[in-house]
Amino acid sequence: MTPHRSLQTEGITLPGPSAARDRGDLITLTAGNYRAQVSTVGATLESLTVGDRDLVVRSPEQGPTLHSRGAIIAPWPNRIGDGRYVWDGEEIQTPLSEPERGNALHGLVSFQVYSPATVTEDELVLRTELFPSPGYPFHLLLTVHYALDAEAGLTTTVTARNLGHRDAPYGTCPHPYLIAGPEPLDEWTLQFDAATVLQVTEDRLLPTGTAALGPGDPLSFTSARPIGDQFIDHAYTDLARDAEGQFLLRLTSPSGTGVEMSAGPECGWLQVHTADRPEPENHRAGLAVEPMTCPPDAFRSGTDVVRLAPGDSHEAAWTITGW
Repeated sequence: MTPHRSLQTEGITLPGPSAARDRGDLITLTAGNYRAQVSTVGATLESLTVGDRDLVVRSPEQGPTLHSRGAIIAPWPNRIGDGRYVWDGEEIQTPLSEPERGNALHGLVSFQVYSPATVTEDELVLRTELFPSPGYPFHLLLTVHYALDAEAGLTTTVTARNLGHRDAPYGTCPHPYLIAGPEPLDEWTLQFDAATVLQVTEDRLLPTGTAALGPGDPLSFTSARPIGDQFIDHAYTDLARDAEGQFLLRLTSPSGTGVEMSAGPECGWLQVHTADRPEPENHRAGLAVEPMTCPPDAFRSGTDVVRLAPGDSHEAAWTITGW
């Protein structure tokens, strides 16, 4: 049997993998009534609680993260149709990680090991290098900064720096499944203000165009209303923002608990998904909320893809708050 191992960083002990867990070291942050747990595999947010209440859906302790729950998604969010894109005249083929739809899904770093650079009671910095590969021949340093605050909740900041010698295409997003309260998802009330929705094909979920959202549109949640049996797996844009450039999604339950997620102007798109699944234990277990820097299939369309020059960096941040 492999002996238990641990890492020591700034006086904090990081428990190593055991027979019950095989997704890397699990690091715990605390601030006030908040508690967050982050894995060094994928820099994944494994859990986030306020008091004794879960704010995000967890994956089982054993095996891989399910359905990208809590993962940091990069260097592209969502999917690339056929896994094939053209960058500066070069046609590039990346592996199809969603073979049933013929797409490359959720980037390349969800199962990559990150190294802790800073660990304190309420703050964690993780880093990993994404080296050039045939499907993404670019060299990035990714830094994920988790900061837990007793009032504001959990803020995540993802920074990508181009270590290579050519411009790189880039995008990112998180992938938490939010939980409003103990009642079923259908009873939760959802509110976020978006003027435009991306239309997609039914079979492959690839974009076909955008449509304006008006009053009464079933995909509009500008006015807070219960989700009901509405199916949602759509990207939104033209998001209403406050004076600081933040947009806000608010999810509440009949029992009075709730959760909010906000993000800044670098995230111009918002993917929302009701997590409809064939497995009863996973079906509509939480609402996937993904602030994205670019839309689905952006590596093929070019829409809002970040062109990251050698030596340059890009930063995106989002916050989850619960009560």
